[in-house]
Amino acid sequence: MTTTTPRTDAPAALHTPVIDWFETHARDLPWRRPEAGPWGVMVSEFMLQQTPVSRVLPVYEQWLARWPRPADLAAEPPGEAVRAWGRLGYPRRALRLHAAAAAITERHGGDVPRDHAKLLALPGVGEYTAAAVASFAYGQRHAVLDTNVRRVFARAVSGAQYPPTATTAAERHLARALLPDDEPTAAAWAAATMELGALVCTARTPDCHRCPIAAHCAWRLAGSPAHDGPPRRGQTYAGTDRQVRGKLLAVLREAVGPVPQSALDAVWDEPVQRARALDGLVADGLVEPLDGGEYRLPHA
Repeated sequence: MTTTTPRTDAPAALHTPVIDWFETHARDLPWRRPEAGPWGVMVSEFMLQQTPVSRVLPVYEQWLARWPRPADLAAEPPGEAVRAWGRLGYPRRALRLHAAAAAITERHGGDVPRDHAKLLALPGVGEYTAAAVASFAYGQRHAVLDTNVRRVFARAVSGAQYPPTATTAAERHLARALLPDDEPTAAAWAAATMELGALVCTARTPDCHRCPIAAHCAWRLAGSPAHDGPPRRGQTYAGTDRQVRGKLLAVLREAVGPVPQSALDAVWDEPVQRARALDGLVADGLVEPLDGGEYRLPHA
């Protein structure tokens, strides 16, 4: 993949226009409001991974109404987290969020820790989530690299249409080099670049005329060259094991008690794929097999 040399000599030229744009155009999302608190921020970060805002909003609001603090979630069986997760997809995130809530309750008195290292030590919390919670909840200075931010940096600074498939050490170095020095500005920059990638510098149809840093964008200044790296494949869903897993979990979420094998068999005709999907759910801890060929969401 051909890119220009990253231009990090004058990051301040990017900071002010992007942050000013964010102050005017940022969406009013519940996890950005002061009343959300660190727990609300953490819940949103788990839910928003690979899931659009429109799908997250109703589930997020129901979740926080039911479990306004980590201890409230930790007191329930993990299966209730899977049930409440609904159709957000990638339901292992629900189990990880439940495990994180239990750890917060046990280790930190029920309060989401401020310290980045302590956040990173929580179950299910990786580098991105730890940085995002520390930045968005506590206003700290961290490089927050999600797909949207990586795409903004790839275009504006590196001159590439798309970032690499997986986050690289070079991207992390660039993100740290672009961070404003003071914490409040750095936290605003993290949120602003994410929103810019979500609303303007989108993957398929970037709206460069609305971009506050179009005049500085290396990709645009180079004539917006087409992506010349590995082909970018869209995710498929229909007919995949993911679809079968979703159908099986839907039956279990809607049931008030254990479900017989026959009820699960009814949702997918192909027996080999159905069995493989069910075995995967059991292996992932999302489904608990019982005596007599029945199944339920996990209770412990």
